[in-house]
Amino acid sequence: MRGDRDPDALDVLHVDMDCFFAAVEALDEPAIAGKAVIVGGTGPRGVVASCSYEARAKGVRSAMPMAEARRRCPEAVIVPARHDRYGEVSRELHDVMHEFTPAIEPIALDEAFLDVSGSHLLFGSSEDIARAIRQQVRERLHLECSVGVARSKLLAKLASRDAKPRPSENGPLPGPGVVVVRREEEDEFLSARPVRDIFGVGPKTAARLHSYGVNKVSDLAALEPATLARIVGRAQGKHLSALARGDDPRPVESDRRVKSIGHEETFPRDVREQAVLNRELVRLADSVASRLRSAGVAGRTVSLKVRFGDFKTITRAHSMSRPLATASEIARIAVALLEPVEVSVGVRLIGVSVSGLEEPAAGGDQTSEQLSFGASEIDPQGSEGSGARGRGRPRREAREEVERAVDLIRRRYGQGSVGPAVVVGREGLKVKRPGDSQWGPPAP
Repeated sequence: MRGDRDPDALDVLHVDMDCFFAAVEALDEPAIAGKAVIVGGTGPRGVVASCSYEARAKGVRSAMPMAEARRRCPEAVIVPARHDRYGEVSRELHDVMHEFTPAIEPIALDEAFLDVSGSHLLFGSSEDIARAIRQQVRERLHLECSVGVARSKLLAKLASRDAKPRPSENGPLPGPGVVVVRREEEDEFLSARPVRDIFGVGPKTAARLHSYGVNKVSDLAALEPATLARIVGRAQGKHLSALARGDDPRPVESDRRVKSIGHEETFPRDVREQAVLNRELVRLADSVASRLRSAGVAGRTVSLKVRFGDFKTITRAHSMSRPLATASEIARIAVALLEPVEVSVGVRLIGVSVSGLEEPAAGGDQTSEQLSFGASEIDPQGSEGSGARGRGRPRREAREEVERAVDLIRRRYGQGSVGPAVVVGREGLKVKRPGDSQWGPPAP
Protein backbone atom coordinates (compact mmCIF):
# COMPACT_ATOMS: atom_id res chain seq x y z
CA MET A 1 0.00 0.00 0.00
CA ARG A 2 1.35 3.39 -0.92
CA GLY A 3 2.63 5.49 1.94
CA ASP A 4 0.78 8.61 0.70
CA ARG A 5 -2.63 6.92 0.62
CA ASP A 6 -5.44 8.62 2.55
CA PRO A 7 -6.04 6.35 5.58
CA ASP A 8 -9.75 7.22 5.51
CA ALA A 9 -10.21 6.38 1.81
CA LEU A 10 -12.13 3.22 0.94
CA ASP A 11 -9.23 1.79 -1.03
CA VAL A 12 -8.86 -1.70 0.46
CA LEU A 13 -10.66 -4.60 -1.22
CA HIS A 14 -10.94 -8.18 -0.03
CA VAL A 15 -11.75 -10.62 -2.82
CA ASP A 16 -12.97 -14.03 -1.64
CA MET A 17 -14.11 -16.86 -3.91
CA ASP A 18 -17.43 -18.53 -3.04
CA CYS A 19 -17.03 -22.19 -1.98
CA PHE A 20 -13.90 -22.22 -4.13
CA PHE A 21 -12.82 -25.88 -4.19
CA ALA A 22 -16.40 -27.18 -4.41
CA ALA A 23 -17.22 -24.63 -7.14
CA VAL A 24 -14.17 -25.70 -9.19
CA GLU A 25 -15.22 -29.34 -8.90
CA ALA A 26 -18.74 -28.47 -10.08
CA LEU A 27 -17.26 -26.44 -12.94
CA ASP A 28 -15.17 -29.41 -14.07
CA GLU A 29 -18.01 -31.91 -13.53
CA PRO A 30 -21.31 -30.19 -14.37
CA ALA A 31 -23.32 -33.25 -13.29
CA ILE A 32 -22.70 -32.38 -9.63
CA ALA A 33 -23.56 -28.68 -9.96
CA GLY A 34 -26.41 -27.73 -7.64
CA LYS A 35 -25.86 -30.79 -5.43
CA ALA A 36 -24.39 -31.10 -1.96
CA VAL A 37 -20.66 -31.37 -2.71
CA ILE A 38 -17.99 -31.96 -0.08
CA VAL A 39 -14.30 -31.68 -0.99
CA GLY A 40 -11.50 -32.97 1.21
CA GLY A 41 -9.79 -36.07 2.52
CA THR A 42 -11.88 -39.10 1.62
CA GLY A 43 -10.31 -41.51 4.11
CA PRO A 44 -11.47 -42.18 7.67
CA ARG A 45 -9.15 -39.45 8.95
CA GLY A 46 -10.05 -36.94 6.29
CA VAL A 47 -11.33 -33.43 6.97
CA VAL A 48 -13.51 -31.12 4.90
CA ALA A 49 -11.58 -28.64 2.76
CA SER A 50 -14.61 -26.99 1.18
CA CYS A 51 -18.28 -27.66 0.55
CA SER A 52 -21.13 -26.27 -1.51
CA TYR A 53 -23.90 -24.13 -0.05
CA GLU A 54 -26.23 -27.13 -0.36
CA ALA A 55 -23.95 -29.07 2.00
CA ARG A 56 -23.58 -26.08 4.32
CA ALA A 57 -27.35 -26.00 4.70
CA LYS A 58 -27.02 -29.44 6.35
CA GLY A 59 -24.43 -28.16 8.84
CA VAL A 60 -21.25 -29.17 7.01
CA ARG A 61 -18.32 -26.80 7.53
CA SER A 62 -14.68 -26.52 6.46
CA ALA A 63 -12.22 -28.31 8.80
CA MET A 64 -14.98 -30.65 10.02
CA PRO A 65 -14.02 -34.34 10.19
CA MET A 66 -15.21 -36.01 7.00
CA ALA A 67 -16.94 -38.73 9.03
CA GLU A 68 -19.09 -36.09 10.74
CA ALA A 69 -19.80 -34.41 7.40
CA ARG A 70 -21.02 -37.72 5.97
CA ARG A 71 -23.36 -38.20 8.92
CA ARG A 72 -24.81 -34.72 8.55
CA CYS A 73 -25.20 -34.93 4.79
CA PRO A 74 -25.33 -38.60 3.69
CA GLU A 75 -26.51 -37.67 0.19
CA ALA A 76 -23.44 -35.51 -0.49
CA VAL A 77 -21.06 -36.12 -3.36
CA ILE A 78 -17.61 -36.61 -1.77
CA VAL A 79 -14.74 -35.44 -3.96
CA PRO A 80 -11.00 -35.75 -3.17
CA ALA A 81 -9.23 -32.40 -3.10
CA ARG A 82 -7.02 -31.49 -6.08
CA HIS A 83 -4.54 -28.86 -4.93
CA ASP A 84 -2.87 -28.56 -8.34
CA ARG A 85 -6.16 -27.80 -10.08
CA TYR A 86 -7.12 -25.18 -7.52
CA GLY A 87 -3.70 -23.61 -7.98
CA GLU A 88 -4.31 -23.30 -11.72
CA VAL A 89 -7.61 -21.49 -11.17
CA SER A 90 -6.05 -19.33 -8.47
CA ARG A 91 -3.44 -18.11 -10.94
CA GLU A 92 -6.24 -17.19 -13.35
CA LEU A 93 -7.91 -15.25 -10.52
CA HIS A 94 -4.71 -13.33 -9.87
CA ASP A 95 -4.44 -12.53 -13.56
CA VAL A 96 -7.83 -10.84 -13.30
CA MET A 97 -6.91 -8.89 -10.18
CA HIS A 98 -3.58 -7.75 -11.63
CA GLU A 99 -5.46 -6.02 -14.44
CA PHE A 100 -6.85 -3.60 -11.85
CA THR A 101 -3.89 -3.12 -9.47
CA PRO A 102 -0.37 -4.47 -8.87
CA ALA A 103 -0.87 -4.13 -5.09
CA ILE A 104 -2.18 -7.60 -4.24
CA GLU A 105 -1.57 -9.51 -1.02
CA PRO A 106 -2.54 -13.18 -1.44
CA ILE A 107 -3.98 -14.76 1.70
CA ALA A 108 -4.85 -18.20 0.29
CA LEU A 109 -5.58 -19.75 -3.08
CA ASP A 110 -9.07 -18.27 -3.01
CA GLU A 111 -8.67 -14.86 -1.38
CA ALA A 112 -6.55 -11.73 -1.46
CA PHE A 113 -6.39 -8.13 -0.30
CA LEU A 114 -6.05 -5.39 -2.92
CA ASP A 115 -5.00 -1.75 -2.62
CA VAL A 116 -6.74 0.19 -5.39
CA SER A 117 -5.65 3.69 -4.33
CA GLY A 118 -3.78 4.13 -7.62
CA SER A 119 -6.47 2.68 -9.87
CA HIS A 120 -9.32 5.20 -9.74
CA LEU A 121 -8.37 7.26 -12.78
CA LEU A 122 -8.53 4.16 -14.95
CA PHE A 123 -11.34 2.16 -13.36
CA GLY A 124 -13.49 4.49 -11.26
CA SER A 125 -14.41 4.21 -7.59
CA SER A 126 -13.44 1.31 -5.35
CA GLU A 127 -16.99 -0.02 -5.58
CA ASP A 128 -16.80 0.17 -9.38
CA ILE A 129 -13.56 -1.81 -9.30
CA ALA A 130 -15.07 -4.41 -6.97
CA ARG A 131 -18.01 -4.94 -9.31
CA ALA A 132 -15.74 -5.08 -12.35
CA ILE A 133 -13.59 -7.77 -10.71
CA ARG A 134 -16.69 -9.83 -9.94
CA GLN A 135 -17.84 -9.52 -13.52
CA GLN A 136 -14.46 -10.54 -14.93
CA VAL A 137 -14.24 -13.55 -12.58
CA ARG A 138 -17.71 -14.64 -13.66
CA GLU A 139 -17.00 -14.24 -17.39
CA ARG A 140 -13.48 -15.63 -17.52
CA LEU A 141 -13.37 -18.20 -14.72
CA HIS A 142 -17.11 -19.06 -14.73
CA LEU A 143 -17.02 -18.81 -10.94
CA GLU A 144 -18.38 -16.42 -8.33
CA CYS A 145 -16.57 -14.25 -5.81
CA SER A 146 -17.59 -11.78 -3.12
CA VAL A 147 -15.83 -8.48 -2.48
CA GLY A 148 -15.61 -6.25 0.57
CA VAL A 149 -14.64 -2.58 0.26
CA ALA A 150 -13.45 -0.51 3.23
CA ARG A 151 -10.61 1.63 4.54
CA SER A 152 -8.84 -1.28 6.29
CA LYS A 153 -8.13 -4.97 5.91
CA LEU A 154 -10.24 -5.97 8.92
CA LEU A 155 -13.32 -4.15 7.66
CA ALA A 156 -12.86 -5.28 4.05
CA LYS A 157 -12.60 -8.93 5.07
CA LEU A 158 -15.71 -8.75 7.24
CA ALA A 159 -17.51 -6.94 4.42
CA SER A 160 -16.69 -9.68 1.89
CA ARG A 161 -18.15 -12.21 4.32
CA ASP A 162 -21.39 -10.22 4.43
CA ALA A 163 -21.41 -10.07 0.65
CA LYS A 164 -21.60 -13.86 0.27
CA PRO A 165 -24.66 -16.02 -0.46
CA ARG A 166 -26.41 -17.73 2.48
CA PRO A 167 -27.15 -21.45 2.67
CA SER A 168 -30.77 -22.55 3.03
CA GLU A 169 -32.79 -25.75 2.74
CA ASN A 170 -34.15 -24.51 -0.60
CA GLY A 171 -30.77 -23.66 -2.06
CA PRO A 172 -28.36 -20.77 -1.60
CA LEU A 173 -29.84 -17.32 -1.08
CA PRO A 174 -27.99 -14.75 -3.20
CA GLY A 175 -25.86 -12.22 -1.35
CA PRO A 176 -25.18 -8.65 -2.44
CA GLY A 177 -21.84 -9.68 -4.00
CA VAL A 178 -20.20 -6.39 -2.98
CA VAL A 179 -20.46 -4.74 0.43
CA VAL A 180 -19.00 -1.27 1.05
CA VAL A 181 -18.31 -0.10 4.61
CA ARG A 182 -18.19 3.69 4.68
CA ARG A 183 -16.41 5.59 7.43
CA GLU A 184 -19.61 6.75 9.12
CA GLU A 185 -21.02 3.20 9.10
CA GLU A 186 -18.11 1.45 10.82
CA ASP A 187 -19.39 1.58 14.41
CA GLU A 188 -22.74 0.08 13.47
CA PHE A 189 -21.05 -2.47 11.19
CA LEU A 190 -18.73 -3.71 13.95
CA SER A 191 -20.55 -3.30 17.24
CA ALA A 192 -22.91 -6.29 17.19
CA ARG A 193 -20.39 -8.76 15.81
CA PRO A 194 -19.00 -11.56 17.97
CA VAL A 195 -15.57 -10.80 19.38
CA ARG A 196 -14.19 -13.80 17.43
CA ASP A 197 -14.56 -11.72 14.24
CA ILE A 198 -11.57 -9.60 15.28
CA PHE A 199 -8.15 -10.55 13.90
CA GLY A 200 -6.06 -12.11 16.66
CA VAL A 201 -8.96 -13.43 18.74
CA GLY A 202 -8.63 -17.20 18.62
CA PRO A 203 -10.54 -19.77 20.67
CA LYS A 204 -8.42 -19.36 23.81
CA THR A 205 -8.47 -15.56 23.75
CA ALA A 206 -12.20 -15.58 23.03
CA ALA A 207 -12.86 -17.89 25.99
CA ARG A 208 -10.86 -15.61 28.26
CA LEU A 209 -12.73 -12.55 27.04
CA HIS A 210 -16.07 -14.32 27.42
CA SER A 211 -15.24 -15.05 31.05
CA TYR A 212 -15.08 -11.29 31.59
CA GLY A 213 -18.38 -10.69 29.83
CA VAL A 214 -16.77 -9.52 26.59
CA ASN A 215 -18.87 -11.22 23.91
CA LYS A 216 -19.34 -8.58 21.21
CA VAL A 217 -17.00 -6.16 19.50
CA SER A 218 -18.83 -3.31 21.23
CA ASP A 219 -17.95 -4.91 24.60
CA LEU A 220 -14.32 -5.03 23.55
CA ALA A 221 -14.32 -1.41 22.38
CA ALA A 222 -15.82 -0.26 25.68
CA LEU A 223 -13.32 -2.12 27.84
CA GLU A 224 -10.79 0.00 29.70
CA PRO A 225 -7.28 -0.40 28.22
CA ALA A 226 -5.82 -1.34 31.61
CA THR A 227 -8.44 -4.05 32.09
CA LEU A 228 -7.90 -5.45 28.60
CA ALA A 229 -4.14 -5.46 29.21
CA ARG A 230 -4.66 -7.58 32.33
CA ILE A 231 -6.77 -10.06 30.35
CA VAL A 232 -4.66 -10.55 27.21
CA GLY A 233 -1.42 -8.64 27.81
CA ARG A 234 -0.43 -5.07 27.05
CA ALA A 235 0.65 -5.46 23.40
CA GLN A 236 -2.26 -7.63 22.31
CA GLY A 237 -4.68 -5.51 24.34
CA LYS A 238 -3.61 -2.34 22.53
CA HIS A 239 -3.94 -4.12 19.18
CA LEU A 240 -7.41 -5.55 19.88
CA SER A 241 -8.69 -2.29 21.30
CA ALA A 242 -7.73 -0.46 18.09
CA LEU A 243 -9.32 -3.13 15.87
CA ALA A 244 -12.55 -3.00 17.87
CA ARG A 245 -12.77 0.69 16.95
CA GLY A 246 -12.13 -0.08 13.29
CA ASP A 247 -8.52 1.12 13.32
CA ASP A 248 -6.38 -1.34 11.38
CA PRO A 249 -3.16 0.26 10.07
CA ARG A 250 -1.80 -2.89 8.44
CA PRO A 251 -0.93 -2.16 4.81
CA VAL A 252 -1.64 -4.36 1.82
CA GLU A 253 1.75 -6.02 1.32
CA SER A 254 2.19 -7.14 -2.26
CA ASP A 255 5.75 -8.24 -1.50
CA ARG A 256 4.98 -9.98 1.79
CA ARG A 257 7.51 -12.73 2.35
CA VAL A 258 6.65 -16.25 3.36
CA LYS A 259 7.80 -16.88 6.93
CA SER A 260 8.17 -20.65 6.69
CA ILE A 261 7.91 -23.55 4.25
CA GLY A 262 6.81 -26.96 5.41
CA HIS A 263 5.00 -30.21 4.75
CA GLU A 264 3.15 -32.62 7.00
CA GLU A 265 1.60 -36.04 6.58
CA THR A 266 -1.40 -37.65 8.32
CA PHE A 267 -1.14 -41.43 8.36
CA PRO A 268 -4.10 -43.76 7.64
CA ARG A 269 -3.17 -45.61 10.85
CA ASP A 270 -1.00 -44.60 13.78
CA VAL A 271 2.68 -45.33 13.14
CA ARG A 272 4.78 -46.72 16.00
CA GLU A 273 8.04 -47.60 14.24
CA GLN A 274 10.86 -45.06 14.41
CA ALA A 275 12.36 -46.29 11.12
CA VAL A 276 9.08 -45.69 9.26
CA LEU A 277 8.85 -42.17 10.68
CA ASN A 278 12.48 -41.47 9.79
CA ARG A 279 11.80 -42.41 6.16
CA GLU A 280 8.78 -40.13 6.14
CA LEU A 281 10.92 -37.29 7.49
CA VAL A 282 13.35 -37.79 4.61
CA ARG A 283 10.46 -37.61 2.13
CA LEU A 284 9.09 -34.45 3.73
CA ALA A 285 12.53 -32.85 3.94
CA ASP A 286 13.14 -33.60 0.27
CA SER A 287 10.01 -31.67 -0.74
CA VAL A 288 10.62 -28.83 1.71
CA ALA A 289 14.14 -28.36 0.34
CA SER A 290 12.84 -28.37 -3.24
CA ARG A 291 10.34 -25.62 -2.41
CA LEU A 292 13.02 -23.59 -0.64
CA ARG A 293 15.25 -23.71 -3.70
CA SER A 294 12.33 -22.89 -5.98
CA ALA A 295 11.61 -19.80 -3.86
CA GLY A 296 15.29 -18.82 -3.87
CA VAL A 297 15.58 -18.92 -0.07
CA ALA A 298 17.21 -20.91 2.69
CA GLY A 299 16.33 -21.13 6.37
CA ARG A 300 18.02 -21.25 9.74
CA THR A 301 15.44 -23.13 11.84
CA VAL A 302 14.13 -26.65 11.27
CA SER A 303 10.93 -27.53 13.16
CA LEU A 304 9.40 -30.93 13.80
CA LYS A 305 5.69 -31.42 14.50
CA VAL A 306 4.36 -34.67 15.96
CA ARG A 307 0.68 -35.39 16.63
CA PHE A 308 -0.14 -38.57 18.50
CA GLY A 309 -3.19 -40.78 18.24
CA ASP A 310 -4.91 -38.95 21.10
CA PHE A 311 -4.37 -35.62 19.21
CA LYS A 312 -1.75 -34.42 21.66
CA THR A 313 0.72 -32.39 19.58
CA ILE A 314 4.32 -31.48 20.30
CA THR A 315 6.82 -29.37 18.39
CA ARG A 316 10.59 -29.34 18.49
CA ALA A 317 13.01 -27.00 16.72
CA HIS A 318 16.70 -26.46 16.17
CA SER A 319 18.35 -23.35 14.71
CA MET A 320 21.60 -23.23 12.77
CA SER A 321 24.07 -20.36 12.61
CA ARG A 322 23.91 -20.44 8.80
CA PRO A 323 20.94 -20.89 6.46
CA LEU A 324 20.41 -24.28 4.88
CA ALA A 325 18.33 -25.54 1.96
CA THR A 326 19.47 -29.10 1.26
CA ALA A 327 17.22 -32.07 1.93
CA SER A 328 19.96 -34.10 3.61
CA GLU A 329 20.63 -31.39 6.20
CA ILE A 330 16.95 -30.76 6.90
CA ALA A 331 16.27 -34.49 7.22
CA ARG A 332 19.29 -35.00 9.47
CA ILE A 333 18.06 -32.37 11.90
CA ALA A 334 14.44 -33.57 11.78
CA VAL A 335 15.47 -37.16 12.48
CA ALA A 336 17.61 -35.99 15.38
CA LEU A 337 14.71 -33.99 16.81
CA LEU A 338 12.46 -37.05 16.61
CA GLU A 339 14.94 -39.46 18.20
CA PRO A 340 14.12 -38.70 21.88
CA VAL A 341 10.35 -38.68 21.24
CA GLU A 342 8.48 -41.78 22.42
CA VAL A 343 6.69 -42.87 19.26
CA SER A 344 5.59 -46.35 20.36
CA VAL A 345 2.29 -44.86 21.62
CA GLY A 346 1.36 -44.15 17.99
CA VAL A 347 1.93 -41.12 15.75
CA ARG A 348 -1.02 -39.78 13.78
CA LEU A 349 0.74 -36.91 11.97
CA ILE A 350 4.28 -35.76 11.41
CA GLY A 351 5.54 -32.56 9.85
CA VAL A 352 8.74 -30.72 8.92
CA SER A 353 9.11 -27.00 8.29
CA VAL A 354 11.93 -24.52 7.83
CA SER A 355 11.70 -20.89 9.01
CA GLY A 356 14.02 -17.93 9.44
CA LEU A 357 14.07 -17.62 5.65
CA GLU A 358 16.61 -15.50 3.80
CA GLU A 359 18.65 -15.55 0.63
CA PRO A 360 21.15 -18.42 0.65
CA ALA A 361 24.58 -17.57 1.98
CA ALA A 362 27.41 -17.56 -0.53
CA GLY A 363 29.95 -20.08 0.62
CA GLY A 364 30.48 -20.82 4.27
CA ASP A 365 30.49 -24.16 6.05
CA GLN A 366 27.19 -25.17 7.56
CA THR A 367 27.30 -28.96 7.35
CA SER A 368 30.14 -29.03 9.83
CA GLU A 369 27.80 -27.59 12.44
CA GLN A 370 26.56 -30.60 14.41
CA LEU A 371 23.70 -30.86 16.85
CA SER A 372 24.54 -31.92 20.35
CA PHE A 373 22.65 -35.22 20.19
CA GLY A 374 23.69 -38.49 18.64
CA ALA A 375 21.49 -38.90 15.59
CA SER A 376 22.58 -35.52 14.30
CA GLU A 377 25.83 -37.05 13.16
CA ILE A 378 24.10 -39.54 10.86
CA ASP A 379 22.70 -38.54 7.50
CA PRO A 380 19.34 -40.39 7.22
CA GLN A 381 20.15 -41.17 3.60
CA GLY A 382 23.14 -43.19 4.64
CA SER A 383 26.17 -40.87 4.51
CA GLU A 384 28.23 -39.87 7.49
CA GLY A 385 28.31 -36.46 9.13
CA SER A 386 30.40 -33.63 7.80
CA GLY A 387 33.54 -34.83 9.47
CA ALA A 388 36.53 -32.54 9.55
CA ARG A 389 35.86 -28.86 9.09
CA GLY A 390 37.97 -28.68 5.97
CA ARG A 391 35.76 -31.24 4.21
CA GLY A 392 32.42 -29.59 5.18
CA ARG A 393 32.20 -26.97 2.48
CA PRO A 394 32.98 -29.24 -0.52
CA ARG A 395 30.48 -31.82 0.74
CA ARG A 396 27.75 -29.24 1.24
CA GLU A 397 28.38 -27.73 -2.19
CA ALA A 398 28.30 -31.20 -3.76
CA ARG A 399 24.96 -31.90 -2.10
CA GLU A 400 23.57 -28.60 -3.34
CA GLU A 401 24.68 -29.40 -6.89
CA VAL A 402 23.09 -32.86 -6.74
CA GLU A 403 19.79 -31.50 -5.44
CA ARG A 404 19.70 -28.73 -8.03
CA ALA A 405 20.21 -31.43 -10.68
CA VAL A 406 17.30 -33.37 -9.14
CA ASP A 407 15.12 -30.27 -9.47
CA LEU A 408 15.98 -30.01 -13.18
CA ILE A 409 15.22 -33.70 -13.79
CA ARG A 410 11.87 -33.41 -12.02
CA ARG A 411 10.89 -30.37 -14.03
CA ARG A 412 11.59 -32.26 -17.23
CA TYR A 413 10.42 -35.78 -16.40
CA GLY A 414 7.98 -35.33 -13.51
CA GLN A 415 8.08 -35.21 -9.73
CA GLY A 416 8.26 -38.98 -9.36
CA SER A 417 11.20 -39.43 -11.70
CA VAL A 418 13.97 -39.17 -9.10
CA GLY A 419 14.33 -38.85 -5.35
CA PRO A 420 15.90 -40.31 -2.18
CA ALA A 421 16.33 -44.07 -2.48
CA VAL A 422 15.33 -44.60 1.14
CA VAL A 423 11.73 -43.54 0.43
CA VAL A 424 11.19 -45.90 -2.53
CA GLY A 425 8.52 -48.46 -1.62
CA ARG A 426 6.37 -51.09 -3.28
CA GLU A 427 4.48 -48.39 -5.15
CA GLY A 428 7.67 -46.76 -6.36
CA LEU A 429 8.91 -43.29 -5.48
CA LYS A 430 6.34 -41.13 -3.67
CA VAL A 431 7.36 -37.47 -3.68
CA LYS A 432 5.47 -35.17 -1.33
CA ARG A 433 3.75 -32.34 -3.23
CA PRO A 434 2.02 -29.16 -1.97
CA GLY A 435 -1.52 -29.99 -0.92
CA ASP A 436 -0.86 -33.73 -1.09
CA SER A 437 -3.08 -35.28 1.65
CA GLN A 438 -3.37 -31.81 3.20
CA TRP A 439 -6.87 -32.74 4.33
CA GLY A 440 -6.05 -36.25 5.44
CA PRO A 441 -5.11 -39.49 3.68
CA PRO A 442 -7.38 -40.69 0.87
CA ALA A 443 -9.63 -43.70 1.19
CA PRO A 444 -7.86 -47.02 0.45
